Amino acid sequence: MPFLQTEFPGLLVFQPIVYEDERGYFFESFNQQVFQNGEQDYQWVQDNQSFSYYGVIRGLHFQNPPKAQTKLVRTLQGKILDIAVDIRKGSPTYGKVYSIELSADNKLQLLIPAGFAHGFSVLSESATVLYKCDNLYDKTAEGSIAYNDPTLNIDWNIPADKVILSEKDRSHPPFKICNNHFEFEG
Repeated sequence: MPFLQTEFPGLLVFQPIVYEDERGYFFESFNQQVFQNGEQDYQWVQDNQSFSYYGVIRGLHFQNPPKAQTKLVRTLQGKILDIAVDIRKGSPTYGKVYSIELSADNKLQLLIPAGFAHGFSVLSESATVLYKCDNLYDKTAEGSIAYNDPTLNIDWNIPADKVILSEKDRSHPPFKICNNHFEFEG
C-alpha cells in the first residue's frame, strides 16, 4: 500500500509508485480507487496552489467543524518543510508536531486529516505547492496558531532573519488559546 503510517492517528504519508526511464518519469498523483482501497475515501472539492520564495512560512491554519478540511499536500516544484500539529483534544498526540520534507524530487504527499493545523516553510529558492481539500474554504470557520508558538517550538529550518510572513500570519494566537473545536474520536 502506498500509505505510510505516522505515529499520529490518521496522519499518513502517501508515496506514489513512480515509473522512471530515459524520458523522465510518470506517476499517478491521485487515484480514487487507490485511496478507497487504502480506506482513505475522501471527496475532494477544492484544489489550492501557492507559489512562494525561500523563507516564506505559511501557517499554521485550520478550519473548525463543520467546515473542517482534510488536505492532501504535495510540492510540484521546489522543496518545503510541511508541518502538521494535532489539535484534537484527547488525542494521544495532541499538541505534538509532525514535520516532513515534501519536494518535487521525492514526490511524497502528506494526507492531513481534519483536526490538524497545517503550515509549511519554503526551503528551496522557490516552491509551488498544491493541495486538495475535502471541504470548501469558509472564512467564518478559520482558525490559526502562531508559527512561532513557544509551546510547539517548531523548527521551520529557516533562520529568523530570513523568515517572510504575511501580515495575517504575524497575528495568529498562541496554541493554548487558539479557537479550536476538535475532539479526538479514536
